[in-house]
Amino acid sequence: MASTSTSSISLQTNAQKPCLPSKSAPKLSHTNLSFPCSLPLSTKFVCVKSSSTAKYYNEVVVDEEMDRIRRLQNGSDVRGVALEGEKGRAVDLTPPAVEAIAESFGEWVINGLEKERGHPVENVGVSLGRDPRISGASLSVAVFSGLARAGCLVFDMGLATTPACFMSTILPPFAYDASIMMTASHLPYTRNGLKFFTKKGGLSSPDVEDICDKAARKYANRLTKVSILLNIPLSRVDFMSTYAKHLRDIIKERVNHPLHYETPLQGFQIIVNAGNGSGGFFTWDVLDKLGADTFGSLHLKPDGMFPNHIPNPEDKTAMAVTRAAVLENSADLGIVFDTDVDRSGVVDNKGNPINGDKLIALISAIVLREHPGTTIVTDARTSMALTRFITNRGGHHCLYRVGYRNVIDKGVQLNKEGIETHLMMETSGHGALKENHFLDDGAYMVVKIIIEMVRMKLAGSDEGVGDIIKDLEEPAESIELRINVVSEPRYAKEKAIEAIETFREYVEEGRLEGWELDSCGDCWVSEGCLVDSSDTSAAAVDARMYRAKVSDEEHGQHGWVHIRQSIHNPNIAVNMQSSVPGCCQTMTRVLLDKFIIANGMDKSLDISQIEKYAKSGIVG
Repeated sequence: MASTSTSSISLQTNAQKPCLPSKSAPKLSHTNLSFPCSLPLSTKFVCVKSSSTAKYYNEVVVDEEMDRIRRLQNGSDVRGVALEGEKGRAVDLTPPAVEAIAESFGEWVINGLEKERGHPVENVGVSLGRDPRISGASLSVAVFSGLARAGCLVFDMGLATTPACFMSTILPPFAYDASIMMTASHLPYTRNGLKFFTKKGGLSSPDVEDICDKAARKYANRLTKVSILLNIPLSRVDFMSTYAKHLRDIIKERVNHPLHYETPLQGFQIIVNAGNGSGGFFTWDVLDKLGADTFGSLHLKPDGMFPNHIPNPEDKTAMAVTRAAVLENSADLGIVFDTDVDRSGVVDNKGNPINGDKLIALISAIVLREHPGTTIVTDARTSMALTRFITNRGGHHCLYRVGYRNVIDKGVQLNKEGIETHLMMETSGHGALKENHFLDDGAYMVVKIIIEMVRMKLAGSDEGVGDIIKDLEEPAESIELRINVVSEPRYAKEKAIEAIETFREYVEEGRLEGWELDSCGDCWVSEGCLVDSSDTSAAAVDARMYRAKVSDEEHGQHGWVHIRQSIHNPNIAVNMQSSVPGCCQTMTRVLLDKFIIANGMDKSLDISQIEKYAKSGIVG
């Protein structure tokens, strides 16, 4: 039966608990707001007769609709297509879907608090922040609706950053019970998503899977999709000012400038490229107030269409325009933020871009001065040269699974086991510090770099922060290729897993000469990090991946190949590095001819990109 319906509801009548202001909450302005939002949706339903509502709820199974919600899970986040405009991708992150997910998250938070405290809880507060994506307004209404249905108090932070959302659960006088950030990071303007936090940090993949499963049942069993008429005491709060002051205080206290304590950045020119995302606040609410000259900063105005370039510190255009601005203005530092500011990259005073392995090396050097001998966790795509850089400074390097939550969770686990681990960082720029609640915060990472820059100047050095990593060697070659899975979306994950497990078997059985499965690289901590099973890993396995080290008679061990299932798209990512020019192309030919084609996988995989590179050495 197809059903399309539009009506209006008052959320106050649907909430399980009254939405009343908490007596202990900070005094905030409350505004009764009405947001009419028509949400028609044509949906197929299978109804099973039942004598009880509960039985009816449990027995109504609509696989297609439930799978639609479950597929929105993206590891520890939720992501989907929120606007039309992507070729071959239908809109799936709809307001009804978001409402069901937000409601399930609210229930998950309440149930967790009740289990933890041993009694019913009231006035559970959840904040919502968002980046400037144009789908944010309508989807925010859906989040407010879902949280209200669950019985939560709702606090609207407006334009915010992902780290700020977590900090809103920590910093007084706010200290909410949980928070949601609406963002899709660096993905196109058509995408959006949700990131979830409690006072304990970001949620794990199993937690998000549980929430999405419950949301799928809600979504599939609502026979009508309704207009949302929001008529609840919605609290608008200015948390970003508190968060910015928190960052300013850290810089002032740790620099402890002997001449001008309140303006320790006086005399420094720092350029910020916010990419039209949420990072502009760092310019006027942090740097300017600390005395820095920020003339020449780029793309500070939030614009959800991202008209200038992708807001991503890995993006070549983002780095190139920032580099040009630094050189043109003879600035001391350039900063590049991603959309929601949980990642960052920098450009030194000589115009050298610092991201990827270079950024990890820079932060590692700073952390190792503060905590000699500490362990540093990275994902398995970092270079052998980075391992030498860390160990030469007395640190220990733990290579782990790709995925920022995997890397962070590994660091948390090692600390619990008594292995001091102060830095966890992925090559994408996600970096977390033990001193900062294990939170991946791009602004906090930049704060660490700025403090070091000022300290160097106070010590009499005229060199920029790039001087700290001048001895970091670079690989001769580094490449990433994508192999698309030719399948319906619901079967793509299964086919990708099958291909990756077959790769493991080929390497283990010696079918690829000179290739050996790399269990842990040079990691001293424990065996098996890169091939963790769900029984022993720090986090649930959200994507299959393996790394093989590659050797030959002429060069010895000269490179590695890392193959993994993408959690963003239906494809397989292949990363390679080599210390010998031309060897990445050679490894690609071996992978193509002796594994993919020899195993008949070219019939189920789109290998056009890897074929092109194997033949010409040029990435398409």
